[in-house]
Amino acid sequence: MAISKDDGFVISSGGNRTAKKTTHRWELCVEWKDGTSNWVKLKDLKDSNPVELAEYAVANLIVDEPAFKWWVPLTLKKRNRVIAKVKSKDWRTTHKFGIRVPKSINAAYCIDEENGNNCWADALNKEISKVSVAGEAYDKGVTPEEVCAGKAPDLIGFQEIGCHMIFDVKMSDLSRKCHFVAGGHTTEAPASLTYSSVVSRDSVRIAFLTAALNNLDVQACDVTNAYLNAPCREKIWFEGGAGCGEDRGKVMIIKRALYGLRLSGAAWTNMLAQTIEEMGFTSTVVDPDVWRRRAVKPSGKEYYALLLVFVDDILIISHEALKHIDALKQVYTLKPESAGPSAMFLGADVSKMQTASG
Repeated sequence: MAISKDDGFVISSGGNRTAKKTTHRWELCVEWKDGTSNWVKLKDLKDSNPVELAEYAVANLIVDEPAFKWWVPLTLKKRNRVIAKVKSKDWRTTHKFGIRVPKSINAAYCIDEENGNNCWADALNKEISKVSVAGEAYDKGVTPEEVCAGKAPDLIGFQEIGCHMIFDVKMSDLSRKCHFVAGGHTTEAPASLTYSSVVSRDSVRIAFLTAALNNLDVQACDVTNAYLNAPCREKIWFEGGAGCGEDRGKVMIIKRALYGLRLSGAAWTNMLAQTIEEMGFTSTVVDPDVWRRRAVKPSGKEYYALLLVFVDDILIISHEALKHIDALKQVYTLKPESAGPSAMFLGADVSKMQTASG
């Protein structure tokens, strides 16, 4: 009872033919992820999955039907425009600050060979040495293909993801930077909460005011590869690539909270919170990323020592701030250049000034 092709047009007074906008009497059989299937009305599928449905119509030679002809060509044109824009934006960034940025590990080595240096190779080796703790080879004689086929009982319930290396150039000294990240967007959304907060800028301003009024020391530190300190809270595996050395092509189980996973931020936040609590600090009610602890100056004046956390950047306000930094060093590896008087926090320059007395 659907509209036929001969009746799929409306003829205007000027003689122009316009395709009728209709989905009447069309349904498609949809197979869901759990293996079940049922018939769904075309108008509902068109609203929820327009691109997939348009590609299906072209592949099955039904695009000339009136229910598809009026919207499929426009949908595919829009898809192509979006893809073209994204590609042009991505590949336009081939250089940064005049330095060529690679798109893959092999390209990084080729750039070094052309330039006669080891800038990208050194950055890759540095990142690989740090991130090597995140993955562990599954040495039970199974290949990635066999795991996908369900021939590894120990890995039932694990999800496969892709991992890749991203490259960048640091603005301050033009040094090369690499990060090994996981494609966590391809995994199923976890049932647990993945939200991870950071300290607000208003809290930072109030903390600096508190430091000035009480003549307290302001120190900062930055945790190296922060996420990798926390255990992975998801069941994830990937096939070892060029950055895995001898484990290339093997099944790699992710053991640490690798950058890019859905729960990595929450895992690191929880671990750091436990460490700060063990140092005697308590999270404040108004801003959970501001931690405080009762303290007493040598003069006998009481005050609250503060710790402000922005992911892996920690700001410490206390008369014995270095003592708290030493406590963090016992648990984490801190960037040497970051541990000390705060010169910048959250992109703002920080300096200590003494106003003239009146």
